[in-house]
This record gives sequence, C-alpha cells and structure tokens, in this order.
Amino acid sequence: MTHFIHNLLIQPEGKTLEFKQDLSSPQPILKTLTAFANTAGGRLVIGVTENRRIIEVADPFKEEERLCSLIADAIAPRLMPNIEMITIDDKILLIAEVFLSNSRPHYLIKKGMDQGVYVRLGSTNRQADPELIAELRRSVEGVAFDEMPMPDLSMDDIDNRAMADSFGKSSFPGERGLRILKLLVPHQGRLVPSKGAVLLFGRERTLHFSDAWVQCGRFVGTHKTDIFDHIEIDDPLPKAVDSIMLFLKKHAMRGADISGIRRKDVWSIPLDILREAVINALVHADYSQRGAPVRISFFDNRIEIENPGILLPGMTVEDMKQGVSRIRNPVIARVFRELNLVEQWGIGVPRIFQQARELGLPEPEIQEIGMRLRFVVGLGTSVPVTPTGNKDQAQVGAQDQAQVGAQVDHQILTACAEKPLSSAEIAAALGHRQLSGNLRKALPHLRQAGLLAFTVPDKPKSRLQKYRLTDKGRQWIDDGKKLAEIRKGEQP
Repeated sequence: MTHFIHNLLIQPEGKTLEFKQDLSSPQPILKTLTAFANTAGGRLVIGVTENRRIIEVADPFKEEERLCSLIADAIAPRLMPNIEMITIDDKILLIAEVFLSNSRPHYLIKKGMDQGVYVRLGSTNRQADPELIAELRRSVEGVAFDEMPMPDLSMDDIDNRAMADSFGKSSFPGERGLRILKLLVPHQGRLVPSKGAVLLFGRERTLHFSDAWVQCGRFVGTHKTDIFDHIEIDDPLPKAVDSIMLFLKKHAMRGADISGIRRKDVWSIPLDILREAVINALVHADYSQRGAPVRISFFDNRIEIENPGILLPGMTVEDMKQGVSRIRNPVIARVFRELNLVEQWGIGVPRIFQQARELGLPEPEIQEIGMRLRFVVGLGTSVPVTPTGNKDQAQVGAQDQAQVGAQVDHQILTACAEKPLSSAEIAAALGHRQLSGNLRKALPHLRQAGLLAFTVPDKPKSRLQKYRLTDKGRQWIDDGKKLAEIRKGEQP
C-alpha cells in the first residue's frame, strides 16, 4: 500500500486524481467528488499540498466524519464514496475514492440540478449544460442519442440519392435493412427516421442539427491568428470524410522519390492517420451539443481534429489509447462499418499511435478542452504555407481542386436530373444551408459547358429561373473524370 501511495503522489492531477491540503474549503472538494461520480470515477487525496508535500490530516477521525457529513448534506442523489485513512511516512492521509455512478447525474443540492451538475475535464471541474446533463441520463439508461426517433419526420425527409451514392445500388438497404441499421425506428405504431438517419442522410440536416457540418481551415504558422484558406463542408457524413481529406491534401506538398525507374508520390502529412482520426471525430461527435461543428485546423507543424462532446462516462484518454471503445453514436458507427469506413471497433486509436511511431512522428495528443475532444497529429517536418506555391504544391492544388469541383458538379447535375431546380433548391438538395461559394461558381460554369440550361433563357434574373439538365449533361452525369477535365480547363 505504501508503494501505491508513493506512486500516486508523483502522478499529476488529472481526470481521476486530485490533491487537497485540508477541508477548509469544502465547496471545491464537493464539486470534485460530484464530477468524479459523473465522469469516470477518481481519487481525492487530502493532506497533501500543491507541491506534493505531505502535511498530515489533523484529527483524521473527526475529519473523516466531517467529510462524510458534507457529502451526505450537499450532494444528490446520495453519493457513497470509499473513504480510507492511509499512513505514509508516519503521517495520516484521507483518500476518498469515487466510482462512476449509476445514479448520475449527481449535483450540488444548493445549486440544484440545472446549475449543480459537474463533470471532470483534465484536472478541472466544469459545470454541465442541459445537453450534457441529458447525455449523462441517457448513458445510464442505455439510450443513444442517434437511435432516438424524430416523430415529426418521414422517409421523405431522407435523401435517398445521398444514401444510394454511399451504399451503391447493389447494396442499398430495403426497409428491413433500414430497420436493422436503425435508420428507421418504430414510434407510436409507425416507422420514422432516427436522429442518426437524419444526421447521416437528412435532406435538411443542419436545420435539425445546426452543428452537423465540418469547418476546415489552413492557418499560417502555428497559431490561429492568420487564416490562409477555409471551407465549410455540408456533405452527408460518409461523403464528408473524402471532402475533408481532399482539403487536407490540397494543402499538403508532395515530393518525388525516384527509386529505379519508379516515381513515388510522397505526402508531407500522414494521410492514413488523419483519415482514421477524421472518421473517429465524425462517429463520436456529440451532435446534441450546440455551439460549434467538427473542426479541422491545419497548421505548419500539426493538424488538429476537434469534435463536440467530451469522452463518454467511464472513459479516459488512457482507455482510448489502449483500444477501449464505447460508441456514442451506434447508428452512425454501424453505417460507417457497413460502408467499410470503420474496420473493427477499438483498433482505430491504437493504430494511429502505432503508425505515428513507425513513421517517426511525434506521439499524437488527445485532449479534452472545453466540452470538446481534440486529436492533435504532429507533422514530421514543417509544412509552411506558400501562397505563391512551388511547382509541386501548385500542381497538387490544381488536381485536388479539380476533384473537389468535379464532385460538386456531379452532385448538382444529379440533383437536376429528376426535375429543374432553382439555385436555392439545388443548395437544399445538396444539404447546404445556403448557396455557398462553390455552388455560385459551379452553376455558371456548368451552364457555359452546356451541361445545364436556364428554364427561362430570355430572362436570366427571373425570380422563376431554374436550371434544367441538358442532353449533354445527362450523357456526362456518370463520368466524374470528364467533369474533372472540364474543371482543369479542357474542352468537353
């Protein structure tokens, strides 16, 4: 036991450990115990100063009784920590060990349920907002947010085209498959879309979930003071993976490695690691939170992938590194698994750390910051922003931009295949909240290429104006390569 305490005393304070000198300020102690019970359990050691000097607890029996009374009077539902007196170097300490509670959320009675629930983030206690309180309740009840029904919606609110693009025509799930995947769930005698279905393939995803989009930014240097390029991705979640990776590749330089007569392209960023981290963020994001989307930040020396939502109750960063996996969004995770975006539960994060070691990269970092989880992938060598660009980077940028543009073109042409659409209707069909910059550029480009045409050609600015697919557009709709060639300036 003495060896265990000595090891405990050299550990830094964190998610499951805190030191206090005495009980003179009970409020922070009560917050910590409440946060431990709501998050992942933990130990509170009393009788140790901030610089880890053992000062002993005066009258330990009296202090133990006082601590028990404070907990009983101040915390609800009733919390029953394991409190022990430990002797080390002839000095007595109190250790209160709290386990993850099945009665969560616990709260400070004086503050009430609305303002008295705390969770543990690193070595700090944070007040939980209503969305997090609801998640704490769901986690006890075994209810996943993305499995919950959306009773006001129907299958008409699901974009079948986006679903078909993801699954492919041959493996498109019928009604039984949709029920197995819980994209359709029963509610009062009828089938309605689940929240996961809308998050994945909803026609108006961001109307129902305002933060179900991705913000990507390329910054100059190593701080968020000067942004060089940014994009907002409103694609359905499975397609968002490729869109994010295209953005990252757009800003990653390539070099040539001549080996014999073979030329091998070498990316300056670890694409496999980043793809794994991006998928992890999209699958495990807490879409019940409000305030910020998934964010991808590309700096000269690192890439940060950040999603809303802290780790699920009972989980720690060390658990993640060891491959312990708890799924926040089982519907989204199941669909990603069906689409071969996820191979096997729990192996993604350990594989990221293993690949980083094999590539000689800095060890990735996992941080809980605010109410968000951040994955930091360090780069082996600095990748500075070069606005004018060298030849390789300009070439890569043009190639990837052509791919991104071709993807947007294909989506627009497919959307107009059924019937003519206005620009606002096209934006909605593609899952955009409004007409984005990419769409504004794509529409006149497609019209000039003869793939789209106005329905009111004599009045280009008519409020009734719509875009219709031409015969030429219909011939080209399945050929993404040709669309990319158009994007690079080649003639149809």
